[in-house]
Amino acid sequence: MTATTQTDHPAAAGPEPPVGRRMLLTFSGLLLAMLLASLDQTIVSTALPTIVGDLGGIDRLAWVVTAYMLAATVTIPLWGRLSDLYGRKRLFQAAIAVFLAGSALSGAAQSLGELIAFRALQGLGAGGLMTLAMAIVADIVAPRERGRYQGYIQMVFVLASVAGPLLGGLFADHLSWRWVFYVNLPIGVVALTVVTATLERTATRSRPRVDWSGAALLAAGLTTILLLMTWGGRQFAWASTAAAALALAALALLAAFVARERRAPEPILPLRLFRDPVFDVVSAVLFLTTCAFFAAIVFTPLYLQIVTGASATGSGLLLLPLLLAAAASTAVSGRLISRTGRYKRFPVAGLALMAAGLLLLATMDRGTTRTTTSLFLVVFGLGFGMVSQVLTVAVQNAVERADIGIATGAANLFRALGGSVGVALFGAIFATRLDAWLPRTVPAAAGRVVADDLQTSPDRLAALPPAVHDGISTAVAHALHTVFLVAAPVAGLALLVVLRLREVPLRSAQQPPAGREAPQPAAEPVGSAA
Repeated sequence: MTATTQTDHPAAAGPEPPVGRRMLLTFSGLLLAMLLASLDQTIVSTALPTIVGDLGGIDRLAWVVTAYMLAATVTIPLWGRLSDLYGRKRLFQAAIAVFLAGSALSGAAQSLGELIAFRALQGLGAGGLMTLAMAIVADIVAPRERGRYQGYIQMVFVLASVAGPLLGGLFADHLSWRWVFYVNLPIGVVALTVVTATLERTATRSRPRVDWSGAALLAAGLTTILLLMTWGGRQFAWASTAAAALALAALALLAAFVARERRAPEPILPLRLFRDPVFDVVSAVLFLTTCAFFAAIVFTPLYLQIVTGASATGSGLLLLPLLLAAAASTAVSGRLISRTGRYKRFPVAGLALMAAGLLLLATMDRGTTRTTTSLFLVVFGLGFGMVSQVLTVAVQNAVERADIGIATGAANLFRALGGSVGVALFGAIFATRLDAWLPRTVPAAAGRVVADDLQTSPDRLAALPPAVHDGISTAVAHALHTVFLVAAPVAGLALLVVLRLREVPLRSAQQPPAGREAPQPAAEPVGSAA
């Protein structure tokens, strides 16, 4: 069996890069698509209480978020690989269409069960939005110039992180929670129109065979891992039979997946990628970086609400220094990368700053001011901004053109898995340390009742007697000290791994990586029509 050659794939030659005004329009459409995917990760959270009040089913509330996350994560490799085989434009249009259909149906849902199902459909489209948008950027922008565009992409994430919770609360309070989903429709229509009008597509010379069985095994294995991370410590204990069964099932499915990929003529996740040291290092660092990032992004708001008394909206705004610092350092590092062609120094410096920022966050107690907390977050944010986007450029620069889609998808997959593991790991650490500290600071009964709903209902603290309130705040501060203290070595481990990164010179044009021959063009562009 002979694998399809690189020249059989539309992505191997890539679309004709747009120039001038058309380039700006194309990139704007891609940014709008990224905004859709990132906005929907944050906008739903503040509307969830209103949704449950209308539709009921509070026992399944978490699945409104979990269904979206599962569908988006497990389909990332499939979207990436299919785009390598069939070209990106049609798949990107399909991803936007699926996402918009899921959004419209979610807004019209009449029961929580319907909403969960439609959110899964929405997540199916979201899995393609971010991965394909980033892969298209790699197609139309030369690697050396790509760094300059990362600042704009990071600003999209900042906008979504800040505007998402605010818009969700605004719609739920003053319009309807259904607008949390309907707001996607005009943005998505504009993105679809712009991409359809400006992005070239390529024709495939032969019909490749898709490894559907490999895709199914990978999706099943990833789903099992994510369910273990989601349910572990909540639905069942980590040491329970159910947890062991899920872990064994995940190992079996992933082993079957690897065996299948060794035989598949068109593997959904080519194992040859793991023989590239740049891909291996980037994947490991993105996993560890995102794991550490979630310690700050998830648990700092908890500190601000419980310990300093900030409102939910106020705690979100107090994260703005982190997000703005990340956007600024991404923009500056991107321009320096474009100017010098060197990039390794930035994730090295960034991870050192992230580790330092987490150690600073670990020093916070009940006497720490919000201003001091903001300064600690700036240190962390400056570091994070020099890691994630820069490493995406590094892996896209290192792999063959025909593998850019799956390499980008795999990078996003390890990033998503790092987030899931981070939330589960640090959530378990927080719960364990809180259980240890509450009996020391408050009466057992009062402490246990509040601790059960601490992360979902911090406003309950306002109604408690001052002595109980102060005791719980003290216990939370001590528990979060441990969370940040454990997260710092995770960032430190990522730093040690990234030191092994082999810096491949960034190309100033769409050429193959150093030491590889350029493939012959697969086909001429066939125009901008879908």
